Amino acid sequence: MADLIVKAAVKEALDDKNVASDFYDALDEEVDQLLEDAARRAEANDRKTVQPRDL
Repeated sequence: MADLIVKAAVKEALDDKNVASDFYDALDEEVDQLLEDAARRAEANDRKTVQPRDL
């Protein structure tokens, strides 16, 4: 699986919070699942284009 998130952007978004090293992998898995679900919904609606409503 490719890295779908940018660690520096996540760290910046969380401001002054500490981020556990395994958090990034867990977040990456969540994003991967979200994308798979969106692609599945688009395909179920006979579309090749994933749209915001697929989230």
